[in-house]
Amino acid sequence: MEEERRTEVRNQTVATDTGSVNRQTVKSEEKIGGSTLAQRIVYYVGTTIVVLLAIRFALLLLGASQSSGFVNFIYSLTNIFAAPFNGIFTEPTYGSSTFDSATLVAIFFYALLTFAVGKLMTINKKEAV
Repeated sequence: MEEERRTEVRNQTVATDTGSVNRQTVKSEEKIGGSTLAQRIVYYVGTTIVVLLAIRFALLLLGASQSSGFVNFIYSLTNIFAAPFNGIFTEPTYGSSTFDSATLVAIFFYALLTFAVGKLMTINKKEAV
């Protein structure tokens, strides 16, 4: 079972003190299949990783202090995702600001990976015309 949408429209005449009124009720249901649900989960997880990495990149670029709890949390949370790309390019620094090329490469890589895996989840799904 793949994605299924159903809409039901009901017309009803309601009596009031001043006469009668026609009332229309619309009910919509949506059922999704396993491959569509898996694709959405992959997109949500991948997007979350990319957004966290983008926050990390901005914090490093702005020279945010690691003594801040939020900054330290973001760095420790995203370190596992950026670590495989450390050392690919040099990281120029200016004062406390760092252009973290490893994080930039990680953002590109995880965005591409998310898109590719998401599309593979529905590769055999027929497109609606």
